[in-house]
Amino acid sequence: MIHIRPARTFDAAAMAALLNEIIAIGGTTAMTRPVTGDDLRDWMAEPGSIWHLAEDDGGAVLGFQWVHIHPDLPPGMVDIASFVDHRRHGLGIGTRLFDATRKAARAAGFTAINATIRADNSSGLTYYRARGFETWGHQHGVTLDNGLTVDRVLTRYSL
Repeated sequence: MIHIRPARTFDAAAMAALLNEIIAIGGTTAMTRPVTGDDLRDWMAEPGSIWHLAEDDGGAVLGFQWVHIHPDLPPGMVDIASFVDHRRHGLGIGTRLFDATRKAARAAGFTAINATIRADNSSGLTYYRARGFETWGHQHGVTLDNGLTVDRVLTRYSL
């Protein structure tokens, strides 16, 4: 069974391990360097950030999602990041995480959620479009930390 709950700082190491697997596989995130539990705890402490975790009955992390205030976005809009265990796609984890995140972001007074997705990440584009995100911009020739240049699609979900 899948359980969704607010993520806590004690979850950071397990979330970092899951994220590092996704980073190592490549192709679906702009992140190219491994993260630590301390990195995630720092991000969790940012004002306005909202984090949710998906876990199974045994407490294993299946995925997580967060929104945070980004200085390049208009006031009231938060940026979203979503990560699901690559072995667990198609089980509804992302849908359940977004349901919790959307409700929490609205309750916190935010007006929209932005998802910036690599243009070559077809599964990410499909995921956000299926949630009702609409394209509102593009970024061309963005160089990632590892030197790879990608295009990105900016999508928006109105709360």
